[in-house]
Amino acid sequence: MIRVLLVDDQALLRMGFRLVLEAEDDIEVVGEAGDGATAVDQVRALAPDVVLMDVRMPGVNGIEATGRIVAEQPATRILILTTFDLDEYAFAALRAGASGFLLKDARPPELIAAIRSVSSGDAVVSPRITRRMLELFAPQMPASGVVPEAADAVDPRLAELTPRELEVLLSIAHGSSNAEIAELLYLSEATVKTHVGRILAKLGVRDRVQAVVLAFETGLVGRGQA
Repeated sequence: MIRVLLVDDQALLRMGFRLVLEAEDDIEVVGEAGDGATAVDQVRALAPDVVLMDVRMPGVNGIEATGRIVAEQPATRILILTTFDLDEYAFAALRAGASGFLLKDARPPELIAAIRSVSSGDAVVSPRITRRMLELFAPQMPASGVVPEAADAVDPRLAELTPRELEVLLSIAHGSSNAEIAELLYLSEATVKTHVGRILAKLGVRDRVQAVVLAFETGLVGRGQA
């Protein structure tokens, strides 16, 4: 069972999420919280697998709560849900350690699939959020038209990556799945999965979302764009 904690300051929304999730055989809602501080306490007490976290709440907001939970309970994954399709919320939540970001208008099947993905250790960022992040950050970054060689990477955090791993990381940052990366780079999905694992290990990040954040922060995104 995937144990889920619901965090939102609107009780009706929590009820709606509970009804959707408890209809699934492999998901159990173990608790609820109406603010970030209570969410942190509930995670300590209940150790859920996944937290559905609202962003705007009274007192401790969802981004601050996410940072506290990730620091204290790294095994718990955070899936941010919000009505605010704004770049600063998306990027701040991901930098705080969230493993996914979805808007509240996502359909129930999308929400359920996202919970299963983050529970299994994968990451979820909606294509819309990825596009907005690209629109916001790419113009601020130098564009050479090619992926740099590892030795030429500006940020030392990228120095250990091979040229192929840089290509894979860039594709991840563009929101591509393993299957899409395999098709783009003429690799097998198994090979792509191996590359992804090595990238995460070399960068010292725990999932694909954190790799995406690092790709933006280091300026890698933008260089390989047409």
